[in-house]
Amino acid sequence: MNKTKSNKVVLYIAMSLDGYIALPDGSVEWLFDVKGDGGDNGYADFYGTVGTIIMGRKTYEEVLKLSDEFLYAGKPCYVITRTPSRHEQTPYVTFTDEALTELVPRLKQKSDGDVWLEGGGQLVQAFMQEGLMEEAVIAVIPKVLGQGIPLFPEGTVPSTFELQHMERRGDIVLLTYQV
Repeated sequence: MNKTKSNKVVLYIAMSLDGYIALPDGSVEWLFDVKGDGGDNGYADFYGTVGTIIMGRKTYEEVLKLSDEFLYAGKPCYVITRTPSRHEQTPYVTFTDEALTELVPRLKQKSDGDVWLEGGGQLVQAFMQEGLMEEAVIAVIPKVLGQGIPLFPEGTVPSTFELQHMERRGDIVLLTYQV
């Protein structure tokens, strides 16, 4: 357990210039041809701070399409779904419909690092509604998609974020906000 600091819930996500995190069909292929820093654009450094991952079911389904092996097999991963019993359990993922206000504090306490809110937009909206998101690291990708799945869906609680840090990675800008 990370004893030097309190674990926090961090949204770490990429967004187009017009505010979308995925195409209308949920795909994220548009992210793969952007000019970054020539490496992983800071992902490995961030992932090293993560102890637990939370994502929505649709995001989970998209993650499965990215690789033959589950990308987060080494860390506890929770998939929020309205129907956990309808999903085949895996050794890597816990499907749950537990209330976020109960689940998230428990995960923060037992996590060996920060809790990564991976997405998608509906889950970000729910975390914001409950005041559970503490930091947001948004990679702004220099593309306009014109349509898609928004990072902050209509109905998201109005919020003001405080900019903590800006970093350029090639054509990508990483913005770190305290929520």
